Amino acid sequence: MIRKKEENLTDHKKNNNTKTTVNVISVAEPAALGLFGLGIAALVLASADLKLASGVEKSLMIPWILMFGATAQLIAGIMEFKRNNVFGATVFSVYAMTMFSIALTLFINNSTIVNKGDITYYAYGLIGILIFSLIATIASLMTNKILFGILIAVDLAVAFLIPHYLYEISAQPAGVFLLITSVLSFYAAAATILNTMAGKSILPLGKAIWTPKK
Repeated sequence: MIRKKEENLTDHKKNNNTKTTVNVISVAEPAALGLFGLGIAALVLASADLKLASGVEKSLMIPWILMFGATAQLIAGIMEFKRNNVFGATVFSVYAMTMFSIALTLFINNSTIVNKGDITYYAYGLIGILIFSLIATIASLMTNKILFGILIAVDLAVAFLIPHYLYEISAQPAGVFLLITSVLSFYAAAATILNTMAGKSILPLGKAIWTPKK
């Protein structure tokens, strides 16, 4: 009886010492996808504001805004959540929702099926986006100089679009800053891909402007 008890005790200890191995699947850097999406959508929007296109069929902008500005950034935002990156996850997700809203607004306002609405509501939505973007700009001080530059350009583009929809002021200044947003986004996306693949800095992004003391 004593031997049996000792054997049971030994088995119990062995079971307790068994280690469980959990395989953690790493998630690839999603920032490049989101930045390319932002760059392409900003370029398409800039072409309208700078009157590089006729502007007759603005509804043809919708697929580019939906696929790149909205969907690509939403995918990047979801992946950033998995990487526990609150900055990238929130910024990409909110900008994706903004692009979805822009696309739907364009569809409604340029559709022959749905009656046109009061476009000034668009301006008040942009005011909300500007508030968020300013908060994100402060946070970007702790990332790198290129991301800070992108957010400054977005801030100014949105700031110039608000009076355009409220008071019918020219949208060309907004178009200039959307173009700058596009150029900087393409650069940041290229830097992310090349630097990640090379394992070193090929295209510099610049150090954080602000590093809070702990």
